[in-house]
Amino acid sequence: MDTTGTVGIIDVGQIAINAKDLRRAIGFYRDVLGLPFLFEIPGSAFFQAGGVRLMVGVAEKPEFDHPASILYYRVADIHAAFAALTAAGVRIEHEPRMIAKMPDHDLWIGFFHDSEGNLAALMSEVRGS
Repeated sequence: MDTTGTVGIIDVGQIAINAKDLRRAIGFYRDVLGLPFLFEIPGSAFFQAGGVRLMVGVAEKPEFDHPASILYYRVADIHAAFAALTAAGVRIEHEPRMIAKMPDHDLWIGFFHDSEGNLAALMSEVRGS
């Protein structure tokens, strides 16, 4: 592959998510979403989400203290996943719905808020429906 004149990005290695209350956020990402907890440093905790590491932390400066970009977490069964979120008391923004019919699957997406008020989503590629 010719990378002349490019930065040479391979993939996404880490995403930062802001938290107001780190202890509460650790509980949410570890216990509600079930992401593997990797380690913690002062002000931040790290989780593994497939091939991407999530850094959940308190903003170091006021100008960095804002909601995160929307992260779309892939799940096998979106309806079971939303049932688990609802049972855990998570605030649901929009129940799962099919948004695109692809040649080999239907794409389903639903939105929820994490413990820190960030909007997030679950997505599922449902085959054979």
